[in-house]
Amino acid sequence: MDFKVIVADQSHAKFAQDICNEIYISAQERKTGIANRTPEYIIEKINAGKAVIALDSEGEFAGFSYIESWGHSQFVATSGLIVAHKYRNMGLARQIKRKTFDLARTLFPNAKLFSITTGLAVMKMNTELGYKPVTFSELTDDPEFWKGCEGCKNFDILKRNESERCLCSALLYDPAEHVEKKKVVVAFSGGLDTSYTVMYLAREKGYEVHAVCANTGGFSPEQLKTNEENAYKLGATKYVTLDVTREYYDKSLKYMVMGNVLRNGTYPISVSSERIFQGMAIARYAKEIGASAIAHGSTGAGNDQVRFDMTFLVMCPEMEIITLTRDGNLTRKEEVDYLNAGGFEADFTKLKYSYNVGIWGTSICGGEILDSREGLPESAYLKQVRKEGSEILSLEFEKGELCGVNGKRYTDKIAAIQAVEEIGAAYGIGRDMHVGDTIIGIKGRVGFEAAAPMLIIGAHKFLEKFTLSKWQQYWKDQVANWYGMFLHESQYMEPVMRDIEAMLESSQRNVNGTVTLKLQPYTFSTVGVDSEDDLLKSKLGEYGETQKGWTAEEAKGFIKVSSTPLRVYYGAHKDEKI
Repeated sequence: MDFKVIVADQSHAKFAQDICNEIYISAQERKTGIANRTPEYIIEKINAGKAVIALDSEGEFAGFSYIESWGHSQFVATSGLIVAHKYRNMGLARQIKRKTFDLARTLFPNAKLFSITTGLAVMKMNTELGYKPVTFSELTDDPEFWKGCEGCKNFDILKRNESERCLCSALLYDPAEHVEKKKVVVAFSGGLDTSYTVMYLAREKGYEVHAVCANTGGFSPEQLKTNEENAYKLGATKYVTLDVTREYYDKSLKYMVMGNVLRNGTYPISVSSERIFQGMAIARYAKEIGASAIAHGSTGAGNDQVRFDMTFLVMCPEMEIITLTRDGNLTRKEEVDYLNAGGFEADFTKLKYSYNVGIWGTSICGGEILDSREGLPESAYLKQVRKEGSEILSLEFEKGELCGVNGKRYTDKIAAIQAVEEIGAAYGIGRDMHVGDTIIGIKGRVGFEAAAPMLIIGAHKFLEKFTLSKWQQYWKDQVANWYGMFLHESQYMEPVMRDIEAMLESSQRNVNGTVTLKLQPYTFSTVGVDSEDDLLKSKLGEYGETQKGWTAEEAKGFIKVSSTPLRVYYGAHKDEKI
């Protein structure tokens, strides 16, 4: 629906009571007593040219907001934003907010605009307009403003803290700071390093910060919601979640299954392989918005700095790469102290272990892993063993891709992987330790739990033994080993990877069938295969039993011819002992 959003004039005073009614209802819904206004107050704002009204196509009231000034007009607040119930969730609030903001900037060009709110939607709208989080001490000290908080049910919290903080977040737009800002995209996980990066770049460097979370299946909806809320509190102008789980599967995971990729025969390259796709998604977003820089929170001691930097250098070489934690060699305490001083508090308690969770497994670092003599205790794993005894699991594949779990067909490959994970994790399957060489040259050790990868790869490899020729298996193993190594070494964009993928996909044309596995606590075994492409079902013979495709004399002739090179060699070197 089209709305007319304009500066209100005297002709709109007739809507004053409707506006007050909506404000009252909204206050009740938010369970606060704040923002109650009288029709006389609304009319006063309208007559003074300090209000914005939205009208529907029939000219009826659809939304409203007004301007209040404090401290001799040094501070201005756009207040009372309300949208009629029937027009909510249509983007009208953002239109009204923008119009009221522009009006305030016109009427009070030198004033600081501020807001206090607990609402995520309001925080998002304000930060998009250029507001940034501040402490209450940076707002107006006009007692008339704070008197307006007395109707809020949380006023006792404000009073106990001597008006220094409450449940509301404070945001401020200072026109003196709003010259042309450089845009920076921060690869935002919500952890300590990236939280520090967002606040520091917004406050100290004056960047327009875009916090971007590239989700490859490791974040829950609750975690993503918390990430969004915290990003705005930290000072981000914009927060977005980029869901690249599907791209990750289509462009890498399926090839890792086709290649039975296990680094050093052990590790399914779980979370580390996701970093490339997170980096590529972030780089694309940075180019779309015209960013001048990209930032990430990697330290100088790990592999992720290589994966992110290399991706950005290739995809957006014109952009600066900012790594505050790496460049400043910052300690955890330094970052926490800075965030707390900036009014941001979160649970950044240093745990014994650190975890990276993804669709293809969970990595575990710290604790006993740092001592080569020790292993991880049961308590270190996120998913505890819940099942005893054993059960049968059947996995169905079509052209090398998982398409069925226990008889249920899946067109959504991600859902199929998640189904296997849920079943296998209950037995503690897929737990192990990996020791290998890092990209930067030192040895690294990591614990992991990856039920789905280990079960799927185990079943797939078993099926290939029945359906591939000897040399298909041999050469596929050679290139798959390189594929896994290149993924780990941040060489996904190397053109040869596309050639390897083509070979892997071609090799899977006959990898079809159902594999039966037996699951038990901490382990599994392969049981059998049912496949139309089973090469074991040959009419030429049954191994160790009878031959049907050749005679006994033909077999003896084959053996004699096969021995010819050895008979030639040892005939010429009779003195060599065997």
